[in-house]
Amino acid sequence: MSQKIDFYLEDHTYIALNDLLKMVGVADSGGSAKHMVAEGLINVNGALELRKTAKIVDGSKVTGQGFEILVHAGFEG
Repeated sequence: MSQKIDFYLEDHTYIALNDLLKMVGVADSGGSAKHMVAEGLINVNGALELRKTAKIVDGSKVTGQGFEILVHAGFEG
């Protein structure tokens, strides 16, 4: 079963993919996040994503082995 994570962009219009992976705790560090992307372990909206700084926007679904991140505009709650 995969871990489902909701991420809120707050006042931002997007977040870089590697920053998202680090912020939600899927990657231990920025370097680890970049490695995950470079190794082809991350999908965005069902498609393989190899750009470490791809802009992840509201409505995006980021998936990998054992996790699914749903990205939302605004603030939690």
